[in-house]
Amino acid sequence: MTAASDLATAAGDRDPRSGLRAVSALRRLLEHLEAMQVANARAQGWSWQEIANELHVSRQAVHKKHAKR
Repeated sequence: MTAASDLATAAGDRDPRSGLRAVSALRRLLEHLEAMQVANARAQGWSWQEIANELHVSRQAVHKKHAKR
């Protein structure tokens, strides 16, 4: 089983401490993965609008979040 799978399983734990810690770790993982893929898309010439479309957010939101990186 992968670490992400373990975290997803733990996020459903009946123990709130365990579940909330897993949710927090998953959030950090997703933020890292999103930043990595946005950088990848920009390096390949994608526009902010194309990235926004794939993330189902506005162009302004994705630009504000990732333009400084």
